[in-house]
Parts: sequence; C-alpha cells; structure tokens
Amino acid sequence: MVDARRLLLLTAIAEHGSLTAAAETLGMTASAASQQMTRLEQEVGQPLLHRLPRGVRPTAAGTALAERGRTIRRELRAARADLDSFARLERGTLRLGSFPTASASLLPLALTRFARKHPGTRTGVYSALLAELIDSLHTGETELAMLWDYEWNRITDPALRLTRLLDDPSMLVLPADSELLERRLRLADLAGQQWIIRADNHPVAEVLRRSCRLAGFEPEISYESHDYQEAQAMVAAGLGIAIAPRLALANRRSDVRLTGFPAGVPAPTRRILLAHMDNRAPTPAALAMTEILISVAAKFAGPAPRRGSLGAVTRERGR
Repeated sequence: MVDARRLLLLTAIAEHGSLTAAAETLGMTASAASQQMTRLEQEVGQPLLHRLPRGVRPTAAGTALAERGRTIRRELRAARADLDSFARLERGTLRLGSFPTASASLLPLALTRFARKHPGTRTGVYSALLAELIDSLHTGETELAMLWDYEWNRITDPALRLTRLLDDPSMLVLPADSELLERRLRLADLAGQQWIIRADNHPVAEVLRRSCRLAGFEPEISYESHDYQEAQAMVAAGLGIAIAPRLALANRRSDVRLTGFPAGVPAPTRRILLAHMDNRAPTPAALAMTEILISVAAKFAGPAPRRGSLGAVTRERGR
C-alpha cells in the first residue's frame, strides 16, 4: 500500500523540480525527503524520479503517481475546509432531545437564539418520554437531550454527563375566584378538595399522590387531563384544583391563579437537566447550544415561591 504522505511529497517534488525545494515547502530536511522517496520507490517496486545533475524529474510512473497525489491533496484540503466550517458552525446539524414542558417554555427561545447566531447549522428536535430520551442519547439519535428528575427518581446512568439547568418547583393551580386564595394553606387543609391530575400514570400524578400521602390523605380525583392546558381549563371550570411544575405553567390562563406549594410537606421540585454521552466529545454545535440553554434557563429560574403565596413567579438569574 502506498503511503499517502510520501505520495504528497512526490507531488511536491514533481511541481518544484527539486527535492530540496519540495522538502522546504513541507517543512522537512532534504535528507529526510530523500529517505522518504527511497522508501516510496521500494514500496512501489520501481523508480519514480530521475536524479539529474541539477534537480530531479519524475519518471512516467512518478508523473502518474504525482497526479494522483494532486487529487488526494485537493480532497484533504476540502476535508479540512469542511471541518473548519463545522467548527465555525457554518454548516451541520444538531440533534436535540426534549420533552413537552421544556419544548413549550425553554426551547423556543433557545432555538431562536441559536438560529440567529448560527444560521448555517440546522437543529432537529426529538420530543419524547424520559426513558426514550435517554435511549436516544445512547443510540446517537440525539447528541444533547433535556431531561428531568425528582428526588425519588434521580437519573443515575453513569454513561451520561448531566448539566443542571434549573430547579422547577411544583405549584398549586386554583380557579381565579377561589376562596382558597385568601388563606395561607397547608396541604392537609386540602384533603376535602377534588383534584385534577395528569392521565396515564404521568409523573406529576405521582408527585400529587406522594405529597398527599405525606400529609395524611389520599387525593380524590375528579378529572384526568392529557396536558397542562387541559388541566388549567378544568380548574377554571371548577372541576377541582391541580398541581403542576412551574415551567409547565409558563402559558397561564387568565382565569386561574398560581400559588406556591402548600406547607406541611416538602415542596416537590424537579431538576431540569441537559445531558450528553460522557464518552463522546461534544461537537461545536452542541457546545454552543449548551451555552445558550444555560443562559435561557437562567431567565426561567428563580427562588421557590413563598408557600401559599399568590401571584406570578418572580424571574431572576438562576444558580
């Protein structure tokens, strides 16, 4: 097999007509260049250069190989240009995993900023459940993925590198005219209330049941919703009250009110995380998106709201 580096040396010699000049161009000594050419001739089994009193001239075989070397050199330069364009984010694709709450809050602003700064890089978003997002990282379907966990279901996959974006506390969702808004609540005070939960064993339903059991009662369920907008609509209609992560309530209806989680049990708070595979170096596009997501998350982060306090969530820079 022909050594590509020696082939490129032969091409330079053919172009310069001098072994010494070619060596200087490639940052080699003349002696080293001569040794490499000798080895190349041994590899191909025939002479490639005519040694003349002043300079060298390629043989017919040397001329043919030098032309092949020009093609290889062009392709290598093109490959370097490709890599440089990816490094400058002038082209390429970033595959990003997300879940509905993040896609409806953090992600639009992050995607807009990324597209504005790096218009040559296309972003593909894969929205899925938690287990599917983790699988997509392992299979390479996504390079980055936004994940979440609670204290009782921490993500412990050793293959993942996790970046904590923000903490997302649970909120109580009440009708705008609820008399409960006038009280400083403990969770036990809500034992007689009807509750609206997420259907299909959604994690927020587990959050409610865990919290109520800690407060000493089982929640009475009046409605199972399939998304947070539907849950808000049912709260507004008077079918019951609900809890939801604060991030899920970024688009709050005008006929519901949010309060901090009632006192009496620890306020359930989930972590919003950004993950990538620990054994794969992130691409320049992934590094740029990570920086943007951290910045955007800071706009949504803030201290946990005062328990039972009424009003919109205060925004401030996160940790």
